[in-house]
Amino acid sequence: MTRTLLRRGAALLASLLCVVVLTPVAGHADNPIVQTVYTADPAALVHNGRVYLYTGHDEDGSTYFTMKDWRVYSSADMVNWTDHGSPMSLATFSWASADAWAGQTVYRNGRFYWYVPVKNRATGRMAIGVAVADSPTGPFRDAIGRPLVENGEIDPHAFVDDTGQAYLYWGNPNLWYVRLNTDMVSFSGGPTQIPLTTAGFGTRSGNPSRPTLYEEAPWVYKRNGLYYNVFAAECCSEFIAYSTAPGPTGPWTYRGTIMPRQGASFTNHAAVIDFNGGSYFFYHNGALPGGGGFTRSVAVEKFAYRADGTIPTITMTASGAPQVGTLNPYVRQEAETIAWSVGVETEPSSEGGMNVGWLNNGDHIKVKGVAFGAGATSFTARVASATTGGRIEVRLGGVTGTTVGTCTVPVTGGWQTWTTVTCPVSGVTGTQDVYLRFAGGSGNLFNVNWWQFR
Repeated sequence: MTRTLLRRGAALLASLLCVVVLTPVAGHADNPIVQTVYTADPAALVHNGRVYLYTGHDEDGSTYFTMKDWRVYSSADMVNWTDHGSPMSLATFSWASADAWAGQTVYRNGRFYWYVPVKNRATGRMAIGVAVADSPTGPFRDAIGRPLVENGEIDPHAFVDDTGQAYLYWGNPNLWYVRLNTDMVSFSGGPTQIPLTTAGFGTRSGNPSRPTLYEEAPWVYKRNGLYYNVFAAECCSEFIAYSTAPGPTGPWTYRGTIMPRQGASFTNHAAVIDFNGGSYFFYHNGALPGGGGFTRSVAVEKFAYRADGTIPTITMTASGAPQVGTLNPYVRQEAETIAWSVGVETEPSSEGGMNVGWLNNGDHIKVKGVAFGAGATSFTARVASATTGGRIEVRLGGVTGTTVGTCTVPVTGGWQTWTTVTCPVSGVTGTQDVYLRFAGGSGNLFNVNWWQFR
């Protein structure tokens, strides 16, 4: 995200979020959950005790859905999210020319399958591609070297039923599915159109060509024997609605609104998961500085199903989901693990993974719910600087909170020439929100790869 957008003061950001998100909260916001770039179209996957979040990426200053790659983030506690960069782009698909739009990832057969809509260079139409990886963070490669299915429609979502049968759903303006084979990269039979009845998908008024509320972005899952289809409804602007059915292909019954129209983006796109005993609803809005319908940001809320299995109305908030557990400061933590940040960007690191960079005086990172126990005595960080270096101020409770330690960052000779610095800290006990404030002269000061308390 451009630094011009991120340079706005914290007061302006807080006021913007309160206006856009409609639910003001005290203190720092944790929604949207990524502040370093614009993200859209969330798809969440629970794997081995972590939530992996797959998103689209709106380019800075977009005036259309200008999207060239996809991003991956993960969290073990729903508030501190680790940036894994971009493991897949339009270049992954040699036959694709544009439009890295809303996709979704599932795990099966020890692999991760990412279904995405892109424009087929040969036909000029939107088609569904599939990429595969051995890790949830990639890198992903084109699984078949051609479109999996193509009819000009978008927003694929894969679902593996507990019977073992997998389905791929997609569509705007229609709703389609195919039965995927166990290899997840081919299917049996042809695409089948799901009837869009008003009983199944609600009634839209004033548009005879689209009599139901269904617009796009199906998200299908099963809970307690009931199948749910959560979808974006009635553009524009969209809200999120849902239907239920006794089987994975229907017949569907419309159940109503989940998330009403709100949030400074005329589209919305939902993902629903269960994690560590809680239920979570992901969506996007335009809540960051410079945000809007083409510069969106992913957010999340925790919710609880009603006793009868229906989904309550969910409102966008600036506070986001509560933390699940705590973060351990006594193991290496990636600097790109962030609950909230101002003025921070990320990039691939020469040492692997990502690092944070473009850090100017006053920029900062918040890490939430850090469990120090009886206390820490030192702070270590892996840093690099091609210019002046600077300081990392370790603060508690807020960016202007108590400074418990300061590490000096030297000039290392390059932005990817890394060294390790350590400084003492005092008064660091219990569970705290930690703020790493970056200080120094003007311009870009230094990069940070990881940190650890001892």
